[in-house]
Amino acid sequence: MAAIWAGIDAGKTHHHCVAIDESGRRPLSRRVANDEPELLGLLTGVLALGDKVTWGIDLADGGAALAISVLLNHDQPVHYISGRAILSAVARPVRR
Repeated sequence: MAAIWAGIDAGKTHHHCVAIDESGRRPLSRRVANDEPELLGLLTGVLALGDKVTWGIDLADGGAALAISVLLNHDQPVHYISGRAILSAVARPVRR
């Protein structure tokens, strides 16, 4: 298994998570309710994809608080990524 990067678009009642592997494929794209059992199921599903998972989330509080708590309580590295930074990255063409 390999490294996985998982991004969460946090909302008040639901979140959307996309996991990306080292080859750039998306082995997981899932909407989950903002409740602990759903988030634990998401965590289990993403952890099954690789040896090391790095998480990114677009909110630092509010609707994301439970998701952040679940991840931190399971010793997962979580990074805040602003929506503006994501929009900027998506809007720019990739140079090769």
